[in-house]
This record gives sequence, C-alpha cells and structure tokens, in this order.
Amino acid sequence: MISYALLCDKGHGFDSWLRDSEAFEAQRARGLLACPSCGSTAIEKAIMAPRVARKDRSGAASRADAPADAPRPVALVSPQEAALRAKLKDLRAELTKNSDYVGPNFAEEARKIHYGETGHRSIHGEATPDDARALYEDGIEFHPLPGLPEERN
Repeated sequence: MISYALLCDKGHGFDSWLRDSEAFEAQRARGLLACPSCGSTAIEKAIMAPRVARKDRSGAASRADAPADAPRPVALVSPQEAALRAKLKDLRAELTKNSDYVGPNFAEEARKIHYGETGHRSIHGEATPDDARALYEDGIEFHPLPGLPEERN
C-alpha cells in the first residue's frame, strides 16, 4: 500500500492509502475518491517526496523512535474551518455549562421533564440509539450536542 498525498479542485489536501497508481486512477474514474473537507470528487495526486528507508540511524529520529507524547503532524484546516470548529466548541461548552449532566439516565430524565414529573431544566447525558428513537417517537424534543473529532485527529 502507498500513502498518496491528494488534492481536490478547491485546494484541500488529504492523504489516502491505495494499492498503486492504477488503483488511484480506477477509484478516481468511478468517483470513489472524495475530499473529506468539501466532498469534491475532482481529485489529483499532489507532489510527494518519496519515503526511503534509512540504513543508518544517526539522523533525525523517525516517527517510531519519537516519544509517544511527542507532537505529531496534524491535518491543516482552512481559516473558515478553524473558525467553525471554534464556534462549535464554544457552543458545546456553553450548552453543557448551563445544563445538568444526567449521564446514562438521559432518556428517563427527559421523559420526567416532558411529563411534568420534575421541574423544567436543561439536561445533557448519554442515550442509546434505541432510547433516542423512542424519545422521538414519543414526541419528546431533544437535540444531540455538536461533537468534534479530537483536536489531534
């Protein structure tokens, strides 16, 4: 497998593992390659430096030699994407700061509030897909909190 540096027509760069150049061309022709940032299927290979295994270990440390907590390269995002991520993070922080955490009892607590068994308050917690479906079918309003991949994902 080869790690290809790819670029969409809007300038977003990303990596993809492919068997060889023919696999890239076949997947691109079938529209199977898409930019994770914008969804564009107009994908080209970016200029890449080859990775050559070194016989001597006197040079700079490789990723395998680096400490586990050492900073690793991360995908770059556009200024607009960074601003959106910051807004989503702030929104999530504000929502959780101003609500009660009920943990895995979210569905039960939401029902109690909906049916007036307890006073109205904002809550957040976890619900299984089945619990969420049942709340929806019962007409109980709820919204998932915005989530983001880990900062270093």
